Amino acid sequence: MKKRFLVYSAFIIVLYLIITLLMKIGIIDDYIKLNLFLIMLNIILAVSLNLINGITGQFSLGHAGFMAIGAYTTAVLATLEKPVPFYLTVLIGGILAMICGLIIGLPVLRLRGDYLAIATLGFGEIIRVIIQNIDYLGGASGISDIPQGIDWTGYFVFTVLSVVVILNIINSSFGRAMIAIREDEIAAEAMGINTTLYKVLAFMIGAFFAGVAGSIYSGSFGFIQPDMFNFFKSIDILVIVVLGGLGSISGSIISAIVLTIISALLQDYPAVRMVLYSLILIIIMLFRPQGLMGTKEIRLSKLIPIGGEKNA
Repeated sequence: MKKRFLVYSAFIIVLYLIITLLMKIGIIDDYIKLNLFLIMLNIILAVSLNLINGITGQFSLGHAGFMAIGAYTTAVLATLEKPVPFYLTVLIGGILAMICGLIIGLPVLRLRGDYLAIATLGFGEIIRVIIQNIDYLGGASGISDIPQGIDWTGYFVFTVLSVVVILNIINSSFGRAMIAIREDEIAAEAMGINTTLYKVLAFMIGAFFAGVAGSIYSGSFGFIQPDMFNFFKSIDILVIVVLGGLGSISGSIISAIVLTIISALLQDYPAVRMVLYSLILIIIMLFRPQGLMGTKEIRLSKLIPIGGEKNA
């Protein structure tokens, strides 16, 4: 375990140093950096939604609503007369989103399937409409001139922390209980697992990281408005999760990278982008309905033998 930890830590540090060096020598320019930031945002959103949809087996369509809570929390706190430090606003935004996840999760997660999807979709739209009708939050025009409080290092740290925390949850007893609920909720309940508790817990954790992603977005792009967090944003996140594989964190990361790059290449052709998204989903559902990775994970121990883990 110690060797594995050292290898993974070394890999993360080397990756950070390489990208930082490429930025300093100009190979990664501002345009590429912008898309790199979007990739990391999508990774945080996708792995957090995967905890709900893929690991616990629930069907949530309200992730954009939690993102909006974090984004507006940071926007308001950062534009006060005495601005709150950015990283504190990120924490507050995540906590507020998590509290909303608890409030909506307790009654809604007793539903299943399509009913749950409709309820969470309604919640996301309610959040957007409420924000849009509050003049203090800028209404439909949103909030501009938000101080930028995060750089490349902050993005990288938040992304790594999000992935590491969610992976550790999945590999814990909590994660095994969530997977049991996904596989057979009735059997899990019969074995003594408090299914409502674990579903709400997954919902709260997913909401927390969605709020964090929203706060980061707000503090780096300097402008937000309600329409940025509409139903289609939730669908974008869901597409990433489904393409990568429900239940695979590695798949979510790969899918976030691929789809963000495709979106960047087709940004001048928005109609083509939506057609391409649709075609990708149709092809995936026809030929690989479990997604690119299914429920499998890419492990460094399979690529680089670590101690006695050659066959791990």
